[in-house]
Amino acid sequence: MASLIEDYALLSNMRTGPLVSRTGSVDWLCAPRFDSPSVFSALLGEADHGRWLLAPACTVPADGDEGPLDEEESGAEVAERFYVENTFVLQTVWVTDSGSVRVTDFLPLTSRTEMVRRVEGLTGEVEMYQELRIRFGYGAMVPWVSRFEGEEDPDGGDPAPPMLVAMAGPDALVLRGEPLPEASGDDDERRHRGTFTVSAGQARDFVLTHFPSHRTPPAPIDVNEQLTRTVELWQDWSGHYAPPAAGAGEPPSTAPARGHATADRPDVVRRSLLVVRALMHQETGGLVAAPTTSLPEVVGGERNWDHRFAWLRDAATALEVMLDHGHDREAVQLRHWLLRAVAGDPHDLQNIYGLAGERRGREHQLDLPGYERSRPVREGNGAAAQHQSDAVGHVMVVFEKLRRRGAVEDHLSWPLQQAMLRSVVENYEVKDQGLWEMRGERQYYTHSRVLMWAALQSGVDAVRVHGLPGDAPLWEQLRDALAEEIWTSGYDPEHGSFVQYYGARTVDASLLQLPQVGFVAHDDERMLGTVRRIEEELRHPCGLIHRYRNVLGPVDPADPDAYAGVIGVDGFVGQDPPHLGASLWLAVQYARTGRTEEARRLVDLVLSRANDLGLLAAGWSPEERRMTGNFPQTFAHLALVQALDALDAAEAGSAAREAGPGRPEDVSRTASEDHPQDLPGGVPGVVPGGVSPDGAGAGQRRP
Repeated sequence: MASLIEDYALLSNMRTGPLVSRTGSVDWLCAPRFDSPSVFSALLGEADHGRWLLAPACTVPADGDEGPLDEEESGAEVAERFYVENTFVLQTVWVTDSGSVRVTDFLPLTSRTEMVRRVEGLTGEVEMYQELRIRFGYGAMVPWVSRFEGEEDPDGGDPAPPMLVAMAGPDALVLRGEPLPEASGDDDERRHRGTFTVSAGQARDFVLTHFPSHRTPPAPIDVNEQLTRTVELWQDWSGHYAPPAAGAGEPPSTAPARGHATADRPDVVRRSLLVVRALMHQETGGLVAAPTTSLPEVVGGERNWDHRFAWLRDAATALEVMLDHGHDREAVQLRHWLLRAVAGDPHDLQNIYGLAGERRGREHQLDLPGYERSRPVREGNGAAAQHQSDAVGHVMVVFEKLRRRGAVEDHLSWPLQQAMLRSVVENYEVKDQGLWEMRGERQYYTHSRVLMWAALQSGVDAVRVHGLPGDAPLWEQLRDALAEEIWTSGYDPEHGSFVQYYGARTVDASLLQLPQVGFVAHDDERMLGTVRRIEEELRHPCGLIHRYRNVLGPVDPADPDAYAGVIGVDGFVGQDPPHLGASLWLAVQYARTGRTEEARRLVDLVLSRANDLGLLAAGWSPEERRMTGNFPQTFAHLALVQALDALDAAEAGSAAREAGPGRPEDVSRTASEDHPQDLPGGVPGVVPGGVSPDGAGAGQRRP
């Protein structure tokens, strides 16, 4: 059975992202891309669905099939596990009764897809166990495996190492290293396994490389050279990040980590940025939402999605985050990816695309048991075929922010944006499934309508502020009509809050994004009323919040039977666990409205739910005290960066105010100065788009 989600570590070569368990098993690997069929699928089934295990022999039962023995039975433990600083080079130190070893796992940053596992003896002598079960096509195909002994070097050098070559259809893998595992004598086992001993000062390297089966195996690599190069490249990239200056008089900022340790806040941001970079395809710039499919939002349930695709909203958010933290090259790469993806058909925009901008819509079920029997296991994501009214807004808003930073539109970028705005006009009356991709009935989701408003406002700004050509009068007309509609149908004056969708009485965590696009100020009383309802209705007793209550009408949030057997708004029965990304959005709202201590506590709470390597999944189950959902999740790490930025800005602003008017001019800006309300709606009591709730006056636009 697979390990707990939080017990996995991510490796990456910015092409694919295998997961390695704390017990030394590579249980998930897609090759050669994030979205390729997996060759190790034990994560979504059993060991025989494919894995590569490398661990002290004393931790493995005699048959090798069951889970690892516990520390008391085996006499071995993982003393520590960590990434080499600012990299995805993983090191795991095992201590056994006979000695200790260090296992280093990494993917070289080359154009090939290959994984290196190095075992180094530290003290004494340790017997290691290695097992290789290759299963192409999500565990469906057992390859033909051939063994080749190393050939002599005609120039008198060392002979080439022996290798195992596994082949099935178009794919092949080659394993090099000494000693290679041996084929089992039992044909039913269909695996290679073996043991070897490592003494203090010794090292053994194993390299697994993917290649097209119609080609010969690629030449072996120099492991020492690739290890050095991989560490240097990751650290060089991370070095472009400059942490924001701490506010005057503030103590060094720290954040809790699992195991009661603390980490510098900039280091937490840097790790999240590394996760986002690790999940961006090296060549295309496509950013996957996660490297996994079908890790369940509810263990044993049906909310199992394939997140190995690129969402427009994630790419737009990542573009801004990368730009804010000194990673201009990645921001440009994301901008170009957005333009290429949209160019497929800007009049029929999808919210999900393939890594290279492919249009995807097919979803089917795989013949795998599922993570802890959570089925179905899905390949593809049917949400690509949903109409998502908010998608254009995310793209248009970030492109407007780029223009305000001096970016110049070209012959491709602005015409594509104009085409996207025409699609907003054409689909003005169409309902959608909302930000959370509900599989229930379509609705006029308030968040979606606000993002449509934001798209139109960005188009108006492009014409009125930046002098670009476009039908500004039409966009202004529809923008103002949308604003009036939202205040009439998306706002509940009785409760003093926005609502999830027109006609609903419930709230939704997506409403926390309304101030982020300038529709309403963070501190507008109507937004504060929405926050109060989110706290009352969506907050779990653990302190995290749900994305929404999965009911079709008002219920008592404390009543556990309210959801029993009833299909809710998302098309499923029951409630999903609290959502880490949505909880961090609430922390941003707190920071922007002076609730700094509450923001800090909420961010700390989310960080305490990260694993020992600082990785976050989509959700957290308080009842089972474990992560849920695909892992690691881009959404959560982007939201974490945004929350920590907002918190730093709020703390710096507080320190600046305490310092008084005589403070130096270069002291960090306040939250409001750092994120000005450039779009209408930033003035309390004034409705965006020129229409006030009572029709009494028009909002004022800033140039």
